[in-house]
Formats: sequence, structure tokens, C-alpha cells
Amino acid sequence: MPFLIAAVACIGLLCLLDLILTLGVIKRLREHTELLATRPSGGAPMYPAVGEEVGEFSTATVEGRRLSRADLDDETLVGFFSPECQPCKEKLPGFVEFARSLSGGRERVLAVIVSAGDDPGPFLAALSPVARVVVEEPGGALSGAFMVGAYPALLRVTKDGGGRLIVTSNRVALDEPVAAK
Repeated sequence: MPFLIAAVACIGLLCLLDLILTLGVIKRLREHTELLATRPSGGAPMYPAVGEEVGEFSTATVEGRRLSRADLDDETLVGFFSPECQPCKEKLPGFVEFARSLSGGRERVLAVIVSAGDDPGPFLAALSPVARVVVEEPGGALSGAFMVGAYPALLRVTKDGGGRLIVTSNRVALDEPVAAK
């Protein structure tokens, strides 16, 4: 009988602890809901929408070649990476392999390294053989023209019937097979 009383008392204490923890979680969820509700809406998008037109830009590649919106051919793969970003480091090898398998070579691939101070060297070394590479500060010409605010961003762009450069995909799956060169 004393074991039964002790077991019931332990189960009661365990249930009380569970109730206290659950009430704490509920309180915290309410606080987060209020914070999210007071957050200003209408912030800048993180990626351009499919069908969105790419803005005008003028920049130079790391090789010194001038690059503008008119220089992007049909079906161009565009990747935005940042050395400060762990997911960028994880996606980089897949992007390089995917870009290598595309028809059209380097002229059909644009890689943008957005760096606020970290050394872009490892990214530059990996991307240069397969893409035209631009290194820029956050909020640079290409980030603004493509409306990219989060990294990595993998896009496909092409010219529509009217000659406008538009985004055809804002989520490129690097693991899907591509026609070989």
C-alpha cells in the first residue's frame, strides 16, 4: 500500500509539472503572436516573384567585363551567394555541378557573391570556372535589380516576347537532371 501511495504522489507531481510547463509555453506563444501581429507589413520581398521583370543594372564581373541586363541571354541561371551564409556554403557544390551541366557554358550562368566583409575567395574559386561572377556589397546593383534580400537565391531568367528580362523560376532545384552540353 505505501508503494501505491508513493506512485500516485509521483504521478500527481509529474502531472503538475507538465501543467506548469504547458502554461509557460502557451504564454510564450501568445507573446510571439502579439509580436508578429505588430510587425510592419509590406516589407521588401526576399525573392522576386515568377513573371517579375528584372530591373536595369550596370556592373562589372571579377574579370573586368561590363555586364548589364541586355547581356543576359535567354534561359540564364542566376545564383546569389554570401560567404557569411551557412546554407550558401552547403548549396555551392550543387550549384557548381548544376551550372557545369547546363548547355551554353559560362555565358548562361551568372553568380553574384554578396559580401559584407568576409573573404569571397573560396566562392570565387569554385564559381569562376562555371559562371560569370560579380562580387558586390549587400544592396548592390544586382541585388536591387533582381530584388533579392535572402541568400542563397537561385533563379532562372529569360526574355519574354516583348524582350523584357523576366524571372521564370525563383526556386531552382539543383538535384533535377539537366540536358548535357
